[in-house]
Amino acid sequence: MENTKLAIVIPCFNEAETLPDSLRKLWNIFNKMIDNKEISAESFVFLVDDGSEDETWDVIKTAYQNSNSKIKAVKFSRNFGNQAAIIAGLENAYKFGADAAITIDADLQQDVNKISEFIKAYEEGYDIVCGIRKNRTDGFFKKFCANSFYKVINFLGVNIKPNHSEFRLVSRRTLEILSNYKETNLFIRGLFYDLGLKTKDIDFEVTEREFGKSKFNFLSLLALAAKGIVSFSARPLRIVFFLGFIISFISVLLAIACIVRLIFHLNYLPGLELFETWETFTAGIQILCIGVIGEYIGQILTEVKARPRYISDEELK
Repeated sequence: MENTKLAIVIPCFNEAETLPDSLRKLWNIFNKMIDNKEISAESFVFLVDDGSEDETWDVIKTAYQNSNSKIKAVKFSRNFGNQAAIIAGLENAYKFGADAAITIDADLQQDVNKISEFIKAYEEGYDIVCGIRKNRTDGFFKKFCANSFYKVINFLGVNIKPNHSEFRLVSRRTLEILSNYKETNLFIRGLFYDLGLKTKDIDFEVTEREFGKSKFNFLSLLALAAKGIVSFSARPLRIVFFLGFIISFISVLLAIACIVRLIFHLNYLPGLELFETWETFTAGIQILCIGVIGEYIGQILTEVKARPRYISDEELK
């Protein structure tokens, strides 16, 4: 059996500060694995500049010139988002004939030493190898939001392991299947667990970020969660239906209570004063339900337009 031709896909957005050090660390692991014949000498790193506003592309071009053809890259015309950058990297890994592709963040907070374990699992026959965080270096609020995200998204029908990350290996077979998914808003965290292919989870320790700061904030994580839920589950729409039914039922009871009060000339019914806030409450629920339905309509609109997931501005092959 020939050594695995590996592609390491790295999405980059404003990573000029951290990328040189990350590439140096990665090359040490990469070259060691080639020397040990764990991977093929034809293996390569594929960098995706997701519309960076700093000197990230200049750093990538310098690394490309010094890489002896072991770096390939693409620059987006603007920022299309982390998911689009990962998809672009995986599509190019498939195009350049990789047997397997590993995605990893540009800051290398994931444990690069686990790459060897990923390769071993792939050689054992696993099509997907997922990195699962054993710890988090985020603050309390971000940890709380992340934990809540996994609980909510699983409750709503999206099958994702808690503390799942974008640190994963996928086989060429998986890349080929991925090429058949044409939707614009593709939530790949959910997709890979949904394929039903042979999958293995490997735990890893998250290290502190040495340079810069994470590009994911609360709003971007919230948008990612909304995209994942809408892409993979219709359960929120069912919840909206049942909320409407429950509110309608309670409203009927309130109407009966009011009629009884009018017929019997009652000035007071136990608990009736609590209903004074009912109108405000139902209005809020209605707005929430409209927002949920709006997310699905927006997703449909985006998919019907069938616009490209990303636009390449420059490529290094």
